[in-house]
Amino acid sequence: MSPFYLARSASKLVRRITSEVSVELKILSEKWRLLLAGLVFQYIHGLAARGVHYLHQPGPTLQDLGFMILPELGKERGYISETLFTFIFLSFVLWTFHPFMLHTKRFYTVLIWRRVLAFLCASQFLRIITFYSTQLPGPNYHCREGSPLARLPPPQNAAEVLLINFPRGVIYGCGDLIFSSHMIFTLVFVITYQKYGSIRFVKMIAWCIAIAQSLLIISSRKHYSVDVVVAWYTVNLVVFFVDKKLTELPDRSAGSAPILPVSTKDKDTKLKEENTRSLNSNSGDSADRRPRTQMNAKHVENESHVDNESVKT
Repeated sequence: MSPFYLARSASKLVRRITSEVSVELKILSEKWRLLLAGLVFQYIHGLAARGVHYLHQPGPTLQDLGFMILPELGKERGYISETLFTFIFLSFVLWTFHPFMLHTKRFYTVLIWRRVLAFLCASQFLRIITFYSTQLPGPNYHCREGSPLARLPPPQNAAEVLLINFPRGVIYGCGDLIFSSHMIFTLVFVITYQKYGSIRFVKMIAWCIAIAQSLLIISSRKHYSVDVVVAWYTVNLVVFFVDKKLTELPDRSAGSAPILPVSTKDKDTKLKEENTRSLNSNSGDSADRRPRTQMNAKHVENESHVDNESVKT
């Protein structure tokens, strides 16, 4: 591959990314409020999960059908579940930004993330209500009796709570069980790709990965089976109802109307052009219609006169 071809391809890619960034920034300037609210709620959700850890009471692990069926991964292999979740998360993020580099632009990145955050926030709000309603003894290894991380000492100051000890406080949290946060993200991402993705094979693989993630969460004892089961039907129902309330995303590949607002100057210019075109069309029709009518009438009269003369003869 010649250096000239590589330089030309790189130049095209840079122009494409620059153009896409310009478009996305314009959309962001109009649609930033819900995005910001969604990001702020992610912090609120983390704060709520941190708060319930102070209320957690370690105890014997509850009887669970999933624990009976699925073998326990153990502490040494518990990373497998987190590794798969990281792959799901990063794959989805990269896919939402693919319009910056590829020609297949079916959606705007800003708009799809507004939609995703709406699904996440609604699901997380329900999750906060459920895990504060009833605190179950955590099945994870660091949440069991005898572990120093199973119960948090009372906070010494407000900063200790507000900073939520990220990321250690999130990884080693206890008490935020019903329902699984990992499954909220996984299912929202898979459902979103199911609707806006374009490769059928990837959609099938995505659902298989979601099922595998569910089983790994139970096998690693991060959640009870009920946490995963409740997530499956709750998230699907939340997405179904919230999706109906949101405006449908424009399909860029179908040549739909632009979503960016048209300026007043552009509107006035367009309106003047349409009025001028309409006036010209009407004046042409009226000027062209009258002579034809007169000529036709004269032609009819001449024909009648000829016919009358013929009868007389």
